[in-house]
Amino acid sequence: MADAEITLDFQRAERIGFEEAIFSQGKTLEQLNDILDRAKAKGASLLLTRLSPLQLEGLSAGHRAALDYEPVSRTAFFGPLRPAKAARIAVVAAGTSDAHVFREIARTARYYGHETAQFIDVGVAGIWRLLERLEVIKTHAVVVVVAGMDAALPTVVGGLVGSVVIGVPTSNGYGVATGGGPALNAILASCAPGVMVMNIDNGYGAACAAIRVLNAIDRAPARPA
Repeated sequence: MADAEITLDFQRAERIGFEEAIFSQGKTLEQLNDILDRAKAKGASLLLTRLSPLQLEGLSAGHRAALDYEPVSRTAFFGPLRPAKAARIAVVAAGTSDAHVFREIARTARYYGHETAQFIDVGVAGIWRLLERLEVIKTHAVVVVVAGMDAALPTVVGGLVGSVVIGVPTSNGYGVATGGGPALNAILASCAPGVMVMNIDNGYGAACAAIRVLNAIDRAPARPA
């Protein structure tokens, strides 16, 4: 394979605190095997996202054996993980149909050394489910809220919780909601002040945003007594 096709960024962690993640969708098996060969030679760990089961099966036997793969999120860990820190990120999801996104958030956070607390199937159609868990959700520094269809949940959470709130629209929904455009627009138009918005189905990006917030908190100088 021509070297020009692949240039891995092994210095990214030194610049921004995140190793390069490999977006697998659209990559050939030859490219993926080459990427893993290079990471192995460097002794580097990798997070692979959007890795399909078909791509997984096509990798070399050695690489398949080395991967920790989760099929719903389509994520894989290559190499050792960091020790896990206690959960300061809450992942709140409107429905179990959003599993591909909220699991990508949790897996990405775990790859970078953060456990997450997960509150699933608490959408506004049965808002009592959210209210029952609200006091625990409030204890987390960052709350990532995942919702499709009308994506009302991030606005509701943003009006009830003082933590940093990151909304993630999903592509789930009937009719006009299909594809996630209405969900994205709904969160962008939220009247809850300060709610941040990720792109459609971008669980990886949401987890990285949450970790950036935590890193900024950890770097902040202590206040005088």
